[in-house]
Parts: sequence; C-alpha cells; structure tokens
Amino acid sequence: MTSEFSIAVHTLVFLNHKQDCQTSERIAENVCTNPARIRKILSKLKKAGFIATKEGIDGGCHFVAEPGAITLEMIACALGETPVHVSKRTGSLDMDCQIASGMGGVMDDIYEQLNQACFKKLSEMTIADIDAMIFPDAP
Repeated sequence: MTSEFSIAVHTLVFLNHKQDCQTSERIAENVCTNPARIRKILSKLKKAGFIATKEGIDGGCHFVAEPGAITLEMIACALGETPVHVSKRTGSLDMDCQIASGMGGVMDDIYEQLNQACFKKLSEMTIADIDAMIFPDAP
C-alpha cells in the first residue's frame, strides 16, 4: 500500500471529528503533508461519496458519510490500493528450471492470499473505530 491510504484514513477521521468544512490547507497541516497531495486524495474520496465540497468563503470539504459504515476496505478500494503489490516477478515461465518457471505463480498465489486476508481485516474496521481508538473516552 502507498501512503495515500494512511493520508486518506487520517483525513476522514479528521473531517469526521471536526464536523464542519475544512480547507485542504488545514487538513494538510494536520496530516503533515502538502495541500496539493491532500487535494488529489480528496478528489478520490469525493468520487467515492465519503466527502462533499462547499464553495465560498467558508468553503472546503466535509465528511458526509456515516462513520460506522465506511470501512478501511472501502477507502482502499476508492483509492485503487492493493495491500500487497509486487512490481517485479522473479523467474520465467520459459525457463527449463522448475523453480524458475514455477516461482512466479506460487508467489502470485501467496500475494493473493495475503491481499484477501488484508482486505478481510480492513473490512472489519471503520472510521468510527479509528475515531474511538484516538478518543477512547468520547461519548
């Protein structure tokens, strides 16, 4: 996964907690990144229906979803994230060596199992759960 996932979760928890419009600059300050990066992620979160934007002097974006209904899996999917992604496959199907020709497929199966396990765990956690971890004494 890329850091976009962490930034998106942080952003949604921040917006949910604030319960009002926040500018990308204010969000970026809280997340500790730059506003341009926040805006790129906000556009994906808006497309997924998690946030809405408001124009004008007191504009910005705000959380519009139910925090208990937005899972971390949904956020990962909205961003196009895959927990385990490998850019280089070893070996080759064309090689005579059984290890070289078989390793890619075996590793692909392992990665798929890891992704399924990760997505299952992410589907069990919501924005409300993360908020409760940060604010355990909140009503």
